[in-house]
Amino acid sequence: MANKKIAFSAVFQRSRRLLLASVFAAGALGVAPAIAADVTLLNVSYDVARELYKDINPAFEAQYKQQTGKSIEIKQSHGGSSKQARAVADGLEASVVTMNQANDIDMLADRGLVAKDWAKKFPNNAAPSYSTMVYLVRKGNPKGIKDWSDLAKPGVKVVIPNPKTAGNGRYTYLAAWGSVLQNGGNDAQARELVTKIFKNVPVLDGGGRAATTTFTQRQIGDVLVTFENEVNLVRAEFGDNFDIVYPSVSILAESPVAVVDKVVDKKGIRKEATAYLNFLYSEAGQEIIAKHYLRPRSQAVAKKYAAQFKPIKLFTVDDVFGGWRAAQKRHFDDGGEFDKIYTSK
Repeated sequence: MANKKIAFSAVFQRSRRLLLASVFAAGALGVAPAIAADVTLLNVSYDVARELYKDINPAFEAQYKQQTGKSIEIKQSHGGSSKQARAVADGLEASVVTMNQANDIDMLADRGLVAKDWAKKFPNNAAPSYSTMVYLVRKGNPKGIKDWSDLAKPGVKVVIPNPKTAGNGRYTYLAAWGSVLQNGGNDAQARELVTKIFKNVPVLDGGGRAATTTFTQRQIGDVLVTFENEVNLVRAEFGDNFDIVYPSVSILAESPVAVVDKVVDKKGIRKEATAYLNFLYSEAGQEIIAKHYLRPRSQAVAKKYAAQFKPIKLFTVDDVFGGWRAAQKRHFDDGGEFDKIYTSK
């Protein structure tokens, strides 16, 4: 296991090497390079969406070519959701952002890069899919992990990415805190639980995919807490080595999208960027979303893939924390609850 690469990461790297090799060979043989696309978009996205967009992009490119006669190329940038949002704020010219929490897009709206009412530009609060936080444990679940309270037990090592940089780290924190409130507890009890959980975290990776690598390849930890779609991708590859555990209650984790107005207007590509995000809501896009274990918005597609999505009680950030802005200010801003909890580790 220590020497075995995660297949989807290996395929990504291998494809990149093959592409570079083919470009070099074409130049060496005097072959003319491929004609550039009529339009190029940059999708700046979160860490564990790599495989999703590897399938979404060529499907959209083919459909766009068929419908308009124009060629379009989608380029990708991936990393921790909040880190990616800050990169866009600092000048990375994203045509669109496809994040895993609204807070990161709100920050871009505050900077004047994205429309203030971005969540109304597309259906379902501009979130074409959603997920939730679940557990990936070693085969047989040797530590007997069943619910959030089990993550706080002595001797349990919990792998969670850094809530300051990764959306799924933030969702995990809020899911654990909210689970206490959903079961009749108070904020003091929630703080106690979350403090104990983070005392059990051996390393805070910067993004969700890095946390997956820590757990699966580096063999660190007893449980990985991450998005439902991520644990299913890992389980599909390493089914004999891991089990998936659903807690009694978890958080609704939406994946919002937005056009970066300042960039698309400067480059004259608003129409193409909007079409790209609309594709995510199409039946073809929703089908790809479901195949990657993200919960689709289309009722027809959701019904088709119902067997792969276990029913689970979900609460929202709005319901429990008063929305993402309030949650960010109280829990994740510098000097907030998370800093107090983690510095006391």
